[in-house]
Amino acid sequence: MKKIFSLALAFASIGIYAQDTTEEKPKLSISGSVDAYYQTYFTAPDDQEQYFGTAFAKKSGFALGMGNLIVSYEGAKTGAVLDLVVGPRGEEATFNSDIVNGIVNQAYVYWNVSEKTTLTFGRWNTFLGYEVIAPAANFNYSTSYLFSSGPFSHMGLKADFALSDDLSLMLAVTNPWDTNDTSLSGEYAFGAQLGYKGQYLNLYYDSGNNDGLGFEIDYTGGFDLTDSFYLGLNAAYNDNDGSGFYGAAFYPQYAASESFSIGLRGEYYGLYYDGDDIDDEDVLAFTLTGSYTVESLIIKPEFRIDSWSEDRYLDNDGMATDNLAAFTVAAIYAF
Repeated sequence: MKKIFSLALAFASIGIYAQDTTEEKPKLSISGSVDAYYQTYFTAPDDQEQYFGTAFAKKSGFALGMGNLIVSYEGAKTGAVLDLVVGPRGEEATFNSDIVNGIVNQAYVYWNVSEKTTLTFGRWNTFLGYEVIAPAANFNYSTSYLFSSGPFSHMGLKADFALSDDLSLMLAVTNPWDTNDTSLSGEYAFGAQLGYKGQYLNLYYDSGNNDGLGFEIDYTGGFDLTDSFYLGLNAAYNDNDGSGFYGAAFYPQYAASESFSIGLRGEYYGLYYDGDDIDDEDVLAFTLTGSYTVESLIIKPEFRIDSWSEDRYLDNDGMATDNLAAFTVAAIYAF
């Protein structure tokens, strides 16, 4: 009996030792993307620096988008992410104002305090809106007016709570709008997100002073209507002391095969101003995009036309006009 007990104790000790030696080790991962594009205008000359007025992809002819490299280190409860960008898209996204000349897109550390609570401290891309900075994560290559008007990133502290399998809450305190490094204003911004089954209600507030954004409320979501048809939705309203923007966009996307999809972005966007000296403006914009994937390469042909209530562009005769149309083809490699 004593021998049996000793043998059992030995096996138990081996089991405990095996568990100790197989404890999960921190994981280092590297990902990113590189993109370039060609763009030509149908309704305007290519040599007059015309562009739609939204963020990124503003050049005609052949042009570089950006390259980004994301390095993440994940432990059992803590980790860090460093997202570096180069190229025109990256410079615009970071305002080319970082310590290292606009190279830092995201840099943050996080702590999984429990299975339901995560704290994130540093700079992270915005929770507002349907679209993101990295083109590999967007269906359309060009960006919307709603995306271009809201924050790109935030510098501060956020807490994510998984309230249930379907319900989530995020609360944040950050520097004011797009102050991604050091804030010299002495002010802070506050953000919140309530998510339920893939639908998100987002709130943001700063004082609006010192070129701040003011208040924004944003809805972002989408629905799988069939196995091959998806509908994305985005709507937002912003107010800063009587002036601001508003709009809505829909994103129907159809997967024709495993390698090819086609999608439309239809957007209505408006600007309103405090006072009678400036007229309010609005635009109706449509973007039709194809997406063809070969291994990790994504090729996106795209046709876009925007029509404003006021003249904002030049036509092929050099005369002022309210509309602009372009064809773009982009190549994106994600790894």
